[in-house]
Amino acid sequence: MEKFVINGGRRLSGEVNISGNKNASLAILAAVALCDEPCRIENLPAITDVAVMVSIFRELNANINFIDKNIIEIDPSRIVNREVPHRLAHLIRTSYYFVGALLGRFGRAKVCLPGGCDIGTRAMDQHFKGFEALGADWSIEHGFIEAEAKNGKLMGNSVYFDMVSVGATVNVILAAVKAEGLTVIENAAKEPHIVDLANFLNSMGADIRGAGTDVIKIHGVPYLRGTTYSVIPDQIEAGTFMAIAAATGGDILINNIIPKHLESITAKLEEMGAEVIDGDDWIRVRRTGPLQKANIKTMPHPGFPTDMQPQITAVLSVANGTSVVTESIFDNRFRYTEELQRMGACIKVDSKTAIIEGVEGLTGAIVKATDLRAGVALVIAGLIAKGHTEVENIHYIERGYEDFEKKLLLLGADIQKIELPDAKNQQAL
Repeated sequence: MEKFVINGGRRLSGEVNISGNKNASLAILAAVALCDEPCRIENLPAITDVAVMVSIFRELNANINFIDKNIIEIDPSRIVNREVPHRLAHLIRTSYYFVGALLGRFGRAKVCLPGGCDIGTRAMDQHFKGFEALGADWSIEHGFIEAEAKNGKLMGNSVYFDMVSVGATVNVILAAVKAEGLTVIENAAKEPHIVDLANFLNSMGADIRGAGTDVIKIHGVPYLRGTTYSVIPDQIEAGTFMAIAAATGGDILINNIIPKHLESITAKLEEMGAEVIDGDDWIRVRRTGPLQKANIKTMPHPGFPTDMQPQITAVLSVANGTSVVTESIFDNRFRYTEELQRMGACIKVDSKTAIIEGVEGLTGAIVKATDLRAGVALVIAGLIAKGHTEVENIHYIERGYEDFEKKLLLLGADIQKIELPDAKNQQAL
C-alpha cells in the first residue's frame, strides 16, 4: 500500500500531457475479444484497470505483446475460455463488458459479477434487457452472470433503454456487432468513449452508425479483421488538471486533448473565475482573481460529467459564497466530503445534494480516498491546503490516472509517493 504526502500552498504552472481515455480503453479492450485477427491498440493509459483487462485476456488464452507501456498487441484468435473468473472480475466494473463481447462472438459467456469503486447502485437491468432483445437468456447464479443465445446466434432487434446507461450501451453494442440483422439502440449514451468504441469497431469492419447520438444503428457482420487504433485522450484527466489550475491559482497548458469534450467543464470554470483558452489539441487554464461560487448538476454527456463532480467540489470548497452541487447519476458519491471536512471544508450533504460554504483556506490532514475520483479530489484539496496532507488508499487513484504524482511534480507540486508499512509489520510493532 502507498500514500501521497503533499505540502500544499503552491501555485502550479507549466505543461502536462494527457494520457489515453480510461473509459474508452476499457471498452475497446473488451471489443478486441470480438475480433478474428490480431489488433494493435495505441495510446493506452498505463493504469491498473487496463492491467486487469489485459490479465483477463491472458486468462481467456489470448496472446499478449506489449510494445511499450502504452501500446499493446492482442491476438484474440486463440481465445477458447469463455469464463472470466472472480479473482479478476471483482477488481473492476468494466469486466462486465466481456459478457457482451463473449456473447457476441461465441453465443455464450460466463463472467463474475463486477467490482470497482463503490459510488452507488449500478444495476445491470438495462444490460439484460438488451441481451434479451437480441435473443439471449441470462441468469445470475453463485455470483456469476451467465448468458447464452437461445439458438446459438444473436439476432438484431430494437432496444430501448429506460434510462441512459453508458455500460449498457457499450455492452449491447458489443453483443450486436456480430448479431444477424439490424439492431437499433434508442436512448443510447452519447459519451465520447461510446463514439471511440464505435470508431474502433468500424475500423475492424463493423457497421455502426449514429454513435454520439441517442439512436445507434448496428448492421451485424460475420467477421472482424485486425486493426491498429489509437485511443482518444482522457477528458476527465484533462478536466482534473483544469480544476487543479483553477484551485491553485495556477497557469497550466494541457496538451493532447479534444477541447470539444471539455465544454461543460470549461463553462463552469469560467463561471468560477478561471480564464480558459483553447487550441486545436490543447487548452490553457489560469486564474489570478478569487474563486467564485457556482451551482453544478451532473448530467449524462454533454452535461457536466459525474466523474468531475468530486474534483470541482474540492475547488468550490475555497470559493467565495455558497455553492450547490447536485449529483443526478449516482446515489453514493459524496462520501469523500467527510474527508474534506477533516481539512476544514464546510460541506453539508442531503441525499444527492451538497451545499458548500466556501472557506478562506483548507489545512492539511490525514485523509483516505474512498474511490477513484474522490481520491483525486483529496489530492486537489491537499495542493491548496496549508501544511502537510497525507492521502491514503491511492490505489484507487492509480486505477484511472497514469503517473499522476510525476505530472504534478513537473507542474511544481510538492508531492511524494510513500510506501506504507505492511499491515502485518504494523501489528508486530
